Amino acid sequence: MKLKRIAIILMTVLSVFQLSAQNKLNVSASKIDKMQWCSDARFGMFIHYGVYAQWGGMYHGHKMNKGGAEWIMNRSKIPVQEYKDSALHFNPTKYDAEAWVKMAKDAGMKYIVMTSKHHDGFAMFESKASDWNIVKATAYKKDFLTPLAIACRKYNMKLGFYYSQAQDWTNPGGAVGRKVAVEGWNNPDSAQIDKYTAEHRGHWEPIQTSRTQAQYFDDVAIPQIKELLANYGDIAILWWDTPVDMTDDMANKVQEILKKYPNVITNDRLKRPNFPGDFKTPEQRIPNWDELDNNNWEACMTMNGSWGYKSYDDKWKSTETLVRNLIDIASKNGNFLLNIGPKADGTFPQESIDRLKQIGEWMRLNGESIYGTNGSPFSELSWGRCTQKPMKGNTIIYFSIFNRPTDGKITISNLNNKVLSCELLETKSKLDNHLNNGTLEIILPEKLPNQIASVVKVVVSGEIKKLEGENNKKMKSGALD
Repeated sequence: MKLKRIAIILMTVLSVFQLSAQNKLNVSASKIDKMQWCSDARFGMFIHYGVYAQWGGMYHGHKMNKGGAEWIMNRSKIPVQEYKDSALHFNPTKYDAEAWVKMAKDAGMKYIVMTSKHHDGFAMFESKASDWNIVKATAYKKDFLTPLAIACRKYNMKLGFYYSQAQDWTNPGGAVGRKVAVEGWNNPDSAQIDKYTAEHRGHWEPIQTSRTQAQYFDDVAIPQIKELLANYGDIAILWWDTPVDMTDDMANKVQEILKKYPNVITNDRLKRPNFPGDFKTPEQRIPNWDELDNNNWEACMTMNGSWGYKSYDDKWKSTETLVRNLIDIASKNGNFLLNIGPKADGTFPQESIDRLKQIGEWMRLNGESIYGTNGSPFSELSWGRCTQKPMKGNTIIYFSIFNRPTDGKITISNLNNKVLSCELLETKSKLDNHLNNGTLEIILPEKLPNQIASVVKVVVSGEIKKLEGENNKKMKSGALD
């Protein structure tokens, strides 16, 4: 009988272990499934827009201190009432949600992340939790997000909302970057925040501290998160930012809400540590391979130097830089979230429109090398980048050439798969190639079809194994500009 009891106990323990393992597999599979559309998309539009757009980075004729224009209230220490009074004039009558979405789609973007509430606490939607919103506090008097959600559905564009869950400079109780908060945030991917937040710690008006942060979170943040999830159809992403003074208790309240929305993906900025979300968010840079640890990630970057509209910021990245950044990011299994800062009237700056159009022209010809691809199986390629995707038991390799080698050929080592076809993606022109002892040489024409990046499409037999170890550490880091 004793042996029988021992056997029963062992079987019970084994069953529990198997159930636990299966649950972990199910959770892992579920995460992969809900992230699949995002990994396939690779390219999205970030939009930073709110009351701060009408300031344009200027306060009483003076340029704001360093930082993005969306930080002007904090940087210039604008009194709460003065900032709220300015909203009475905020009236983006030229806002055309369908035009916004169509520009994103034509640029080859597959999703949009819109700032629903930034750190100034101003909600771009009708909210019962706070009158500090676009319907009740402005001349516009309409919910800004509703037409955007309708346009996204029309053009099959995934929609996500950025929401500042902790920092709020206007609603009493919101965090404003106190010292302990800065240490708790310590975002390693935003040198700008790290460098300048130290100069702007602390509340600057008594009204900001008239409630506790716990009260603010329960009375404003939690109800508004529920409103965003319930009122705009299927939301794809909740994009948190700066978890200043966030506690595990606060974060768990958000997680409880999200249980009702299992397909919503979230980033890693809800609360650090313990709440990693579904993807990492390096800011204004492209990380090394060895930093990524096979995690989903998305690099968010500006077109110029500011997230929000800054009237005097003319440091625009070239279209070449933006496209090559996209290629570089895709070559490392990442997504590119490229920011637009609309003007006060609701229109995009012309420089942004021009770049979106030019990016779209490249994507229409070469987007196949971006969408649904996996990262490069090769170590650093001095002349460009590489992506790949499976095709009926074989593999398509895309070599994006930034700089044509002087000898007129590209050389790829550590490839032992038989070459089935080799051509320029843009022109469908066949290219001569030679595979000898694991080294592939592809002969290029004297003039490549695209100055930004010409893509060579190679189909090889079977699967290519990912290189490991030191080879991956050779991959370049940082944006290409």
